Amino acid sequence: MSVDAVSATTTSSTSAASSAQEQLTVDYEAFLQLMMAQMQNQDPTDPVDSSEQLAQLASFSQVEQAIETNSKLETLLANMSFGQVDDLLGRTVTDANGTTGTVESVEIYDDGTVLGLDTGEGILLGSGVKIS
Repeated sequence: MSVDAVSATTTSSTSAASSAQEQLTVDYEAFLQLMMAQMQNQDPTDPVDSSEQLAQLASFSQVEQAIETNSKLETLLANMSFGQVDDLLGRTVTDANGTTGTVESVEIYDDGTVLGLDTGEGILLGSGVKIS
């Protein structure tokens, strides 16, 4: 797998994550607007159950917090990866397919680390990769 192919895959997954965050924000704001409209236009003789509304609001808040937590975990993992980069430069690596080369560069993405080899190829750092 070339470095360009891995880079394109990473770019698409990164933009998908930011798109999910934007969509959640739009949905959350729309939910709040709908909830306010519902409260303003409800029948005074048969009001909507407030506990149900609060449960829906809490569900949206939990999803929003989960996305923020994932984002912070990705940042933490990337920072940890930066600490290991110096150890990889100049080392010989072999992947499960038998691709071998000396590491000349390291690219860290949200979904993995790509080792740029002296052969011009890239290896995704993961299980089955031998470093010597």
